Amino acid sequence: MKITANKSVSAEYELYVDGETEGELELMERATAEQPLSFIYGVNMMLPKFEENIFGLAVGDKFDFTIGNEDAYGPYEDENVLDLDRSIFEVDGKLDTEVVFEGNVVPLMDNEGHRINAQVVEVTDTHVKVDLNHPLAGENLHFKGSILEVREATEKELAALQGSSCGCGSGGCGDDGCGCGDDEEGGSCGSGCGCH
Repeated sequence: MKITANKSVSAEYELYVDGETEGELELMERATAEQPLSFIYGVNMMLPKFEENIFGLAVGDKFDFTIGNEDAYGPYEDENVLDLDRSIFEVDGKLDTEVVFEGNVVPLMDNEGHRINAQVVEVTDTHVKVDLNHPLAGENLHFKGSILEVREATEKELAALQGSSCGCGSGGCGDDGCGCGDDEEGGSCGSGCGCH
């Protein structure tokens, strides 16, 4: 069986990004046979370029491809680093230091009420500096792996996607707590490989 729309796919892979020196790659995350990337193909769970590169593959097929940042999470944008008033993060006049600390990812709401994740960059007496860029913004993504399973998705699996904006399964990648990604909310991968 080959990977096409509405197939349940499991894969093992290693995700690399460009290293400090030219030609060097840095391992960002790994999905193993024991904890694979699992997703439904063609239902908007994965980056379009990721799906494009594995279309038609079957169990045992290997893949090795690169997705440029423009087709992944876009360029890193300095204007997405904001100084927010510390009071936004305070409850009863106190900052919850178990949640708001340098390096942690905190959920915020935009003006339209959409949830966005922000990484805390710095905490001062008056402000909290946050970075709204995706953790992989500006990175070219290098995937190397193999297909472990391809099967028809069940009606239950497809129905579950109707109530979810993402729905990544076990060990997928992305953001917004879709069972994958940045270890932000229920994430099981390190930084959000192919989900969006």
